[in-house]
Amino acid sequence: MPSVHHTKMLILGSGPAGLSAAIYAARAGMQPIVVQGLQPGGQLTITTDVENYPGFAEVVQGPWLMEQMTAQAMHVGTSMIWDTIVDVDLSRRPFKLTGDGGDVYMADTLVIATGAQAKWLGVPGEQELGGKGVSACATCDGFFYRGKKVVVIGGGNTAVEEALYLTNHSEDVTLIHRRDSLRAEKILQDRLAVNPKIKTLWNKRVERFVAGEGLTGLVGVDLVDTVTGEASFEPTDGGFVAIGHSPSTELFKGKLPLDDDGYLQVTPGTSLTSIPGVFAAGDVTDKVYRQAVTAAGMGCMAALDAERFLAEAEYHAMADA
Repeated sequence: MPSVHHTKMLILGSGPAGLSAAIYAARAGMQPIVVQGLQPGGQLTITTDVENYPGFAEVVQGPWLMEQMTAQAMHVGTSMIWDTIVDVDLSRRPFKLTGDGGDVYMADTLVIATGAQAKWLGVPGEQELGGKGVSACATCDGFFYRGKKVVVIGGGNTAVEEALYLTNHSEDVTLIHRRDSLRAEKILQDRLAVNPKIKTLWNKRVERFVAGEGLTGLVGVDLVDTVTGEASFEPTDGGFVAIGHSPSTELFKGKLPLDDDGYLQVTPGTSLTSIPGVFAAGDVTDKVYRQAVTAAGMGCMAALDAERFLAEAEYHAMADA
């Protein structure tokens, strides 16, 4: 039989943003509930080596890091629920959300931390070689390719920025684009053109990520010329797919303002959405940084903003009584 859950703070998403919000809210006595969603732990659960999260001298594994965050959130009083929200009513407080099994969640405040997913090419070898040479985040994984050859696939701002960033670690960066011109901003194209560490392969489509024998990992990419149909092979140690991200905001279309790319809009410098009592944190609203540490910081902001919101609401209620 479906249950009804009441909470001062409901958090959607259990990545660094959602769990950080939960830790702060629980320590403030708000007894938060985290609905973990389709991918408990977020994108870090499909990441292997994590070397840029503060507090760890040695490389840690993404799934382990999220297990520790989850355990910490539960230790301070967070309730973790395995469910997926399918309907949202933000027309009045408490907000009403419904899970796919029929459970109802009544929340005085709502923190949306549903994250974003990297867009992938969908070609053979891509998922199999994830963490073994194939990545969607140069900032996260570029350090592991110091002195090695890398390729970046894409033609927009993300791809050019990733290629430029990778020159901090590699002397041999190749940008692969399926067209004969880039969509990136002119200033980025200009920087790309003058960087001696980067070459560009035009009119090339990635057909397959190629694995070496045994435990070698990625050794190259099979390409097809989009004009002539000619096949070729580009050897590489690392392949970075940089064709953008898709924020998980489908549930909020028509209910909260989204920008042109589908990200939730918040008041700059805060986690406040257009509806009082509804907050957003992490990759669901951040298309610039997209790092675990920035998501965690935004989760902290959301919890503090929510705590302040409830305190002010209680004060006004008492003053009106």
